[in-house]
Amino acid sequence: MTNDELKQFISVHTPEAAFEEAQFLNAIIPAEKIHSLAKHLRENAASDFDFLFCLSGVDWKDHLMVVYHLASRKHKHEVVLKVKIADRMNPQVDTVCDIWRVAELMEREVYDLFGVKFNHHPDLRRLFLDDTWGFPLRKDYKDDATIVSL
Repeated sequence: MTNDELKQFISVHTPEAAFEEAQFLNAIIPAEKIHSLAKHLRENAASDFDFLFCLSGVDWKDHLMVVYHLASRKHKHEVVLKVKIADRMNPQVDTVCDIWRVAELMEREVYDLFGVKFNHHPDLRRLFLDDTWGFPLRKDYKDDATIVSL
């Protein structure tokens, strides 16, 4: 599919989607729609997005964002889905690890470093840090460690 065809395909399923053109087509999706759209993109033979090659978090100071890079190995097209999360105190979005198994670890990493909770995740716990840490990739993170000069 071309980017215009992908826009149309996504818009039919999720009319609230907004689009940006970049290296890949970017679709900004409401948080409550991500699981449904992701499942549609994975299971529909016309799109067949069988490969989640990156899932990451971004802190934009006034909101958090979860970004999903998808590819179809069969159709050779790619898309980026972005979910804007306005609630910085309790950021959450539904998991997609039941759609792409690889998301399980990627979502744990975003949880560990940004504090985004993935609803219905089978094992959402910190991956790198213990619970005494905050979320170090957030812009409001304060490091209490004392720097010692030699």
